Amino acid sequence: MIADLVRRGLLAASGSARLKALALRLPATAALVARFVPGETVEDCITAVRRLAGDGLRASIDVLGEDTTSPALAEGVRDAYLGLLSRLEEEGLAATAEVSVKLTALGLGLPGGRELALAHAREICAAAARAGTTITVDAEDHTTTDATLGILAELRRAYPDAGGVLQAYLHRTLDDCALLAGPGSRIRLCKGAYAEPADVAHQTREEVSASYVACARTLLDGDGYPMFATHDPEMVAAVGELAVRHGRAPGSYEYQMLYGIRSDEQRRLAAAGHTVRVYVPFGTDWWGYLVRRLAERPANLLFLLRALFSR
Repeated sequence: MIADLVRRGLLAASGSARLKALALRLPATAALVARFVPGETVEDCITAVRRLAGDGLRASIDVLGEDTTSPALAEGVRDAYLGLLSRLEEEGLAATAEVSVKLTALGLGLPGGRELALAHAREICAAAARAGTTITVDAEDHTTTDATLGILAELRRAYPDAGGVLQAYLHRTLDDCALLAGPGSRIRLCKGAYAEPADVAHQTREEVSASYVACARTLLDGDGYPMFATHDPEMVAAVGELAVRHGRAPGSYEYQMLYGIRSDEQRRLAAAGHTVRVYVPFGTDWWGYLVRRLAERPANLLFLLRALFSR
């Protein structure tokens, strides 16, 4: 119960401008940020992706940012992805790295945002296809789910390898898994990392884990390519057992983990023949991302508190 309360408190803090400003003023937070974010520039990202590829790991790259506040900023995010994809192609890394895109970063929340975000996402899909890779459309808070899945469906008409993300903590997700488990579908299943009300999302770790297993079973029973984003040893083991029961060979699904979390386990799974993809974020807008990572592992909160309140 206490852990669940801490998690919800951290998720609420991810939107706090005051705490973000305080953190930005304290250099002591840099070590914690560096654990989860390889850097602020494309070059930092490329270096990290190349190192992961050397360990037999794939990557899904996120240009950090969400809830864009103007069309000009949305265009800037689009251009950042276009530049990133060009660099991946130049460096010969497109075969092992895709990009993850948040639609609010592309303007979804602005007036006329659905068409704006769709247009930007289409440009990113086209650039990814030219580079020899693809995109995954990230999930955000529950208020964006319908719009996000609708845009994903439109993108897949021209770019059928575009992937999507479902969050197991939402009550609706088991039904969404059944709808999106068809041939050619690429779905990343994660537990969920936003503060959501009880009427739309499970609240306890036990409830979320049970939903994750049920959703994993549905995706593995389908004809798509499921991508299981989890660091939970119980969930990793459950996915492996379910895959065997459903006759899924390694390579017909993959594990995904975050940059800087359980790196040894990432390499262990890859060495065992599994496809493992690492979520690699980069950029300056790291506050919300960092706090959601702390919510997933509250033990790291002590490190952040020392950084915030000690001089």
